[in-house]
Amino acid sequence: MSQTVKTSRNSNEELPLLPDPLPNVPQKPTPLPKIQIVTLLLTCLIEPIAAQSILPYINQLVSELEIVGGDTRKVGYYAGLIVSELPPSLPLLHCLTWIHHRKQESLFFVTEAVTVLQWGRISDQVGRKPVLLVGTFGLCLSMLCFGLSRTFWGLVLSRCVTGALNGNIGVTKTMMGELTDATNRAQGLALMPMIWYIGAVIGPVIGGSFSRPQDHFPHLFAASFWGDYPYFLPCLVAAMFATITFVMVFLLLNETLPGTVLYKSRPAIVDEEETSLGGDYGATHETDDPLGSKEFHGPVPLKSLLVPKVLLPIICYSSVSAIQIAVSALQPLFYSTPIEDGGLGFTPVTIGLWMSCQGVANGIIQAFFFAPLISKLGPKTLFRIGHGAYALTLGLFPIIHMIAWRSGIVMSVWVLLSCQLFLSVVQGMSFSCAFLYVTASAPNPKALGAVNGLSQTTVSTVRAIGPALATSMFAYCVEHNILGGYAVYLVMIAITLATSVFIAMLPVVPGK
Repeated sequence: MSQTVKTSRNSNEELPLLPDPLPNVPQKPTPLPKIQIVTLLLTCLIEPIAAQSILPYINQLVSELEIVGGDTRKVGYYAGLIVSELPPSLPLLHCLTWIHHRKQESLFFVTEAVTVLQWGRISDQVGRKPVLLVGTFGLCLSMLCFGLSRTFWGLVLSRCVTGALNGNIGVTKTMMGELTDATNRAQGLALMPMIWYIGAVIGPVIGGSFSRPQDHFPHLFAASFWGDYPYFLPCLVAAMFATITFVMVFLLLNETLPGTVLYKSRPAIVDEEETSLGGDYGATHETDDPLGSKEFHGPVPLKSLLVPKVLLPIICYSSVSAIQIAVSALQPLFYSTPIEDGGLGFTPVTIGLWMSCQGVANGIIQAFFFAPLISKLGPKTLFRIGHGAYALTLGLFPIIHMIAWRSGIVMSVWVLLSCQLFLSVVQGMSFSCAFLYVTASAPNPKALGAVNGLSQTTVSTVRAIGPALATSMFAYCVEHNILGGYAVYLVMIAITLATSVFIAMLPVVPGK
């Protein structure tokens, strides 16, 4: 559906995705609705807890399955189908085997890509809260099934359930956009990466501490059940987090899209326009409509979203996600690979500690500095800086390896790794900028779920194929000594520079 804005200044080329400052919009940030935000953030917390909790024991779990047949070289292949990334402790030989055999993308991301758009559109029809409740229940169910699975395909099916019912990932971003306004949206969105990193730290602790409880707490878990299902306890703990979240969402979280099938509200007449009473922090008001369109009064057809104003932010979000997932796959592989094979030869303990530090720093710094930076620089400038930081990070990989090759793991190696850690914080801010643009591109409030679902579909697709492509290039370049084994980084830098063109096409927020 074509959309035409009739005011003289709103041409397709000049129209900003983010709304102009209006006289009746206060410049002082509106206080965030604390109970609503905290409850919503809990739904963001349980997902990394569940996903990351399986990482400490997934290799051992898979090695005990009959499908492996005692061949440890197959562990990485089968574990890669269950988790979304290459396990960081996998040796290069096993990585090559994993790459050679793996012909499928991560099943979790595949099922998520197939269903997330539909969940977004359903949320536009029935409301955000019911979809969040279904997704939270699905996460709880899948974790319990994962812990009780004793076959490979049982594990795969439980992960597919998580992906298929995972409407939360798009709907939480939608609700954050509806719980905030133009003055505090950056502050709200900055909390989401911080919560994700907190969950990413808590998850492995749960998985490592509670797996095989009979080995660690033999008197407390003496029943034969815990011997038959040695990995059920961490899954149960993760499921308990999901259960608590389900109850809190059900009792405390208010629907942010009144007027849907399950949440009817009485209309109010404002300036001869019919709007829904959404409260002080409810759905995006008419004045916040970034496209200035008053044509739509309900969920829009999907084809009406396939326009440049919506697709450009989605393309930018997808491009930065593709680069990020590739770097995330290369990083632990680079750390674990022996120095003579193109890496640093770190132990799994060192890798885990260093990457945990990176995650904690990323989350904390974003929470405190993202909103002030975006206020000073504007979302487009900060987006371009965060995106460009990936090129610097990739360029440091061969430099770090050359120093380690000549002198070993000396102080200069740690200094450069610290520079990469700082750059990762800058990179993370590009995602919050992308969320701002995607949220602002929705034609009307009842299309916001579909827009976020469409963006998450594309992102899930690139994240399904990104790790395999990146690690394949790494192994191939090292094995064939292409440009000294560093060709993969040059290719990724070229992709980063090429995709920066899309971010340059984003409109500038007026006054920035």
